[in-house]
Amino acid sequence: MAELLLKERTAKPREKARTAGKGAREVRELLPLGQIIPGDCIEAMRSLPTASVDLVFADPPYNLQLGGDLARPDGSHVDAVTDAWDKFDSFAAYDAFTRAWLAEARRVLKPTGSLWVIGSYHNIFRVGAILQDMGFWVLNDIVWRKANPMPNFKGTRFTNAHETLIWASTGEKAKYTFNYRAMKTLNDELQMRSDWVLPICSGQERLKKGGAKVHPTQKPEALLYRVMLATSNKGDVILDPFFGTGTTGAVAKRLGRQWIGCEREAAYREAALERIELALPLDESAITTMQSPRSAPKVAFGTLVETGWIAPGAQLSDRKRRFAATVRADGSLACGAESGSIHGLGAKLQGAPSCNGWSFWHVEHEGAFKPLDDLRQLYLLATEP
Repeated sequence: MAELLLKERTAKPREKARTAGKGAREVRELLPLGQIIPGDCIEAMRSLPTASVDLVFADPPYNLQLGGDLARPDGSHVDAVTDAWDKFDSFAAYDAFTRAWLAEARRVLKPTGSLWVIGSYHNIFRVGAILQDMGFWVLNDIVWRKANPMPNFKGTRFTNAHETLIWASTGEKAKYTFNYRAMKTLNDELQMRSDWVLPICSGQERLKKGGAKVHPTQKPEALLYRVMLATSNKGDVILDPFFGTGTTGAVAKRLGRQWIGCEREAAYREAALERIELALPLDESAITTMQSPRSAPKVAFGTLVETGWIAPGAQLSDRKRRFAATVRADGSLACGAESGSIHGLGAKLQGAPSCNGWSFWHVEHEGAFKPLDDLRQLYLLATEP
């Protein structure tokens, strides 16, 4: 921990590296990998070499424009976003800020890199228009449907049950990473859709200090897990200009990616470093994902992996313990030289035309040997609105 804190405290925005004529390895050596650059994110990004980053994930201020304190019907206070970093004098000021950080994000991205931005109705449409004006090419807008959203306490509007993510390449003709096969495996052999149902950050994952949230808008690791697994590869450099409490860094460490953060708030930086130090990276076999060569359940097996109900590297076996398989990061299973989804591998091992992996595969959970479907039902109960 002391070494990480030393890195954070001594990391200073460096002069913009001159990358002309330098090879990819030389440029990478200039990067502050595994460090949080303190201070304003725009100045921090200016310290990074041009075309040096594979993926940018940005969770910028939403500019919520809250008119006052929020209260529940029982009169208790709602812990909403009231911090100075989310306040702007006008839409024009917010737009100028957005253009400035997007310009730096575009500069540091490799031509084959891509950008993710998450927001709410308060800001995402403004951000989307600006990034299009700047030459980014929108590949998808993803709707994160919150399995357990906060209700609308005033009863004057619909409950805000989703946030929007924009995924964009550096240009219309630009190449980019998309691990289609891994996403299909994660989703029980169905194409991954653009509406993702994941719970908000809660329970042990939510960082707290003195009983209060460390950060009001901490994102769930499952969300970043899917983003990184879909659009980056092992060893890629992930930049988060609004690092907060380090969700991006923790997930990058687990998945074998490199990370760089920018964060001006010292309390967030300290919490992030402590969190990332505790994150356990997956071993090589678990990081490996399916490569390119029906009725969907309510929960895909990959969702249990993303949300930590089943850890990559966990061992599964059939009820009679004839076959053993290892869970990999994208929800695929490996058994010797064979691999596949919970359904496909089960069928292959039995020489059968099909297999219901939910009932075929079992796992040790809380001292009992249970079918995967039992964990799926527990997950559903835990994430009920």
